[in-house]
Amino acid sequence: MLIGILQCGHAPDEVRAQHGDFDAMFATLFQSYDFTFQTWNVVDGDFPAAIDAADGWLISGSKHGAYEDHAFIPPLSELIREIYASARPMVGICFGHQIIAQALGGRVEKFEGGWAIGRHDYSFNGHGSVTLNAWHQDQVTTLPPEAQVIGSSPFCQFAALIYGQKAFTVQPHPEFSNSVFDDYVKSRRSSPVYPPAFMERADQLRDVPIQNSAIAQDIAAFLKGKYIPEIRS
Repeated sequence: MLIGILQCGHAPDEVRAQHGDFDAMFATLFQSYDFTFQTWNVVDGDFPAAIDAADGWLISGSKHGAYEDHAFIPPLSELIREIYASARPMVGICFGHQIIAQALGGRVEKFEGGWAIGRHDYSFNGHGSVTLNAWHQDQVTTLPPEAQVIGSSPFCQFAALIYGQKAFTVQPHPEFSNSVFDDYVKSRRSSPVYPPAFMERADQLRDVPIQNSAIAQDIAAFLKGKYIPEIRS
């Protein structure tokens, strides 16, 4: 099964040198699931010619906000709506989670509670408590009409969404292994954008294990049409 990766940003140079770009991280995450991948760097204006160029689609994270004025966002939003109408399976991670929600009628905003950086615990349907690496300040604050919640936390109410058999989206980063994440912290530590206390917390929790394989299993099942969600009332 060919999965088209719509890459909406690039990992920092220091991280890319050790782990590859986001598409390489996803290939590592799904290495046990018999997928092949092709990447389109939509952030750089590289878009697929048609939605049938891949059997399923995966939209990556990004340093950009879904609500910001960037040249790639309007055509990406239109592409999302086309994929959604076609019923080809579509997955969104972090920015991908947000831009899918926004393109389908939801709302994304800078969260008043601030940043989520590092290990966070989420309640995922079918798994109970799951610890994943997060790195975001924006959140989905209003759900699109067809979205249903399958994952949440006290900090992030809409942490994972399912749209029938059409889309599966997650706010944290299952593709960020602890090794990847630790290198992210090293590359960003000196940036004034990120509060020092959040970076210190990330360091303190660096040895906490994560359950990214559980979410990878769900995403792989969804892409193959075999995911049966437990929807919250």
